[in-house]
Amino acid sequence: MKRSDIIRTLQIQFKNMRASDAMSMLDCVVDTMKNAVANDNRIEIRGFGTFQSRKRATKNGYNPSTGEMIHLDAGKTILFKPSRELTKKMNG
Repeated sequence: MKRSDIIRTLQIQFKNMRASDAMSMLDCVVDTMKNAVANDNRIEIRGFGTFQSRKRATKNGYNPSTGEMIHLDAGKTILFKPSRELTKKMNG
């Protein structure tokens, strides 16, 4: 599903909503979620899952094409854990 599909779904659900209003609504939700995860806050959407930032440690890796060892710096990544409801729905 793409961003445009979500906007279309919002317009179908809320009959009088303009496309620009649906876009603004979606942008607001996504920006709020981005800021929350960037500030190390956990986001929980009941029935869907949770998003949280996770620290990644420094480690040594290798370049697969040359086999040369390289240093990988520490950083952050995002962890998504689906809810039980979502997992059950996906598995039928």
